[in-house]
Amino acid sequence: RKKMSNRSTEFLLQGFSDVRELQMLHVVLFLVLYLAASIGNLLIVTAITLDRHLHTPMYFFLVNLSLLDLGSVSVTIPKSMANSLQDTRSISYVGCVAQVFLFVFFAAANIILLTVMAYDRYVAICQPLHYERVMNRRACVHLAAVAWLAGAVNSAVQTGSAFRLPFCQPHVVDQFFCEIPPLLKLMCADAYRSEVGILGFTACLLLSCFTLIVLSYAHIFSAVLRIPAGQGRHKAFSTCVPHLIVISLFFGTGTFAYLKPTNGSAPGLEMAVAVLYSVMTPMLNPVIYSMRNKDIKAALRKLVVRTLFTKKN
Repeated sequence: RKKMSNRSTEFLLQGFSDVRELQMLHVVLFLVLYLAASIGNLLIVTAITLDRHLHTPMYFFLVNLSLLDLGSVSVTIPKSMANSLQDTRSISYVGCVAQVFLFVFFAAANIILLTVMAYDRYVAICQPLHYERVMNRRACVHLAAVAWLAGAVNSAVQTGSAFRLPFCQPHVVDQFFCEIPPLLKLMCADAYRSEVGILGFTACLLLSCFTLIVLSYAHIFSAVLRIPAGQGRHKAFSTCVPHLIVISLFFGTGTFAYLKPTNGSAPGLEMAVAVLYSVMTPMLNPVIYSMRNKDIKAALRKLVVRTLFTKKN
């Protein structure tokens, strides 16, 4: 394969179709999904921000999660739609680096924040008398800052590893956005060390967070099962179910994408899974949290009523 200078090149992203009508259908579908994800997450952020009753640690972390989801979908979907509208598949080297860095940043911060949210639920259910002292405002801000900063550091390390070696032609990325696993296939030199380093780093992050989440919920379920059957047990479980669903979606699809061999599965399957974790999960998170949470529902109703009433006046 012909070696090429990294910074002077363009990558070609995998399109969903070469048929013009199907490209337009892709634009419409992605636009609907993008608007749903953006509006849903913005509603969650606005409703929680305006409702003083929801100024608690759990909802503070949920606002951060919604902001991360909003950033995540904004990294991948607009460029994919723009390419379909223009009937092109190209993305510049700088644009590709930016996509990789931002997507990994939001994903890593998301994973760490989900772990923090599991710890928050553990303290609330297993140590309720110490909850206000342990999860005070300063502690919450520090924990959220750790998630964002650790996500940035993790992303910088992984992005640097992915782009340190030269790429060869043909430079077609087998994905609808720039992502590390398909980029490793394009390296001229032996990418084994880069692949092992990236996968090892990702595996450590996922396993560390997953272990902490499992430990938190093991203690939570043990404490909840000791509660006499009734409203108390139901309320405790109801605050955990949305978080567990989101964790399952994110970890399941993300683990498949990053911890499988780079020459593993068919491109069509990889693209379908990528749509799940890069588009569907950020879109479903607000739905999952709002459907299972009476406080969020009430805050959203207040927001809608306040908006309609203001417009009428």
